[in-house]
Amino acid sequence: MASTITLTTDFGLQDHYVSVLKAVILGISPESRIIDISHQIPPQDIMAGAWVVRNSAMLFPKNSVHVVVVDPGVGTDRKPIALKINDQYFVGPDNGIFSLIGDKYDYEAVELTNKKLWLDDVSKTFHGRDIFAPVAAHLAKGVPLSDLGEALDQLSTYRWATPISDKDGIQGWIVHIDGYGNLISNIPQEMVQKAGDPENFRVYVGNTILNGLVTTFGSVPEGEPATYIGSSGMLEIAINKGNAREMLGVEKGAQLSLVIQK
Repeated sequence: MASTITLTTDFGLQDHYVSVLKAVILGISPESRIIDISHQIPPQDIMAGAWVVRNSAMLFPKNSVHVVVVDPGVGTDRKPIALKINDQYFVGPDNGIFSLIGDKYDYEAVELTNKKLWLDDVSKTFHGRDIFAPVAAHLAKGVPLSDLGEALDQLSTYRWATPISDKDGIQGWIVHIDGYGNLISNIPQEMVQKAGDPENFRVYVGNTILNGLVTTFGSVPEGEPATYIGSSGMLEIAINKGNAREMLGVEKGAQLSLVIQK
């Protein structure tokens, strides 16, 4: 049986785009199981797509193929690519969408130059349908990565800023806001642990000051903010049964400071 194929896009669910990807895949590899990771990536938000892929792809079964299409540069000179990381395959544009997972793991990559594996008529605006979906289906059927095109030594990068740590604390930024309105920072758990006792931290974000870290948002009363290490391994801020983005007036890119109380 052909392997699992996942889809992550900014297509939304209003139009026909997602179903067309599935139609192309099933036309080539009807035995494949197709899993939707997300089609609600904010339009053209490459880093949001990179974040979702980073936190989901490596949990899928061996030899899964991940189609990732957040592609504001479709039809330009950006490369269509595929890569293998451990026992997982990825197909999409070389625009930084694989930056976060490519930084974390070793990879083997190719530029998709074997047009025999594409659809016959390739549009300038829908490479998800005409290139990425058929290539993913051929991968799922067992076509080797090396048959897809020419080797590629390095991926295009699209990185968020690195948090800064000193004796007084850590300065980071909000890099993702999920569907619940939770504010996810770029400060990893390891950096927080090295900084000291969580009860001695004071966290500043927007116009809000929070004292200490808790284990989960349910540790505080309903409607109150909480700072904790989330499932992604990053420092997060949430409102218990509320929306931190709306209630704290914080957007992606906002500065977050964790200060050690003396």
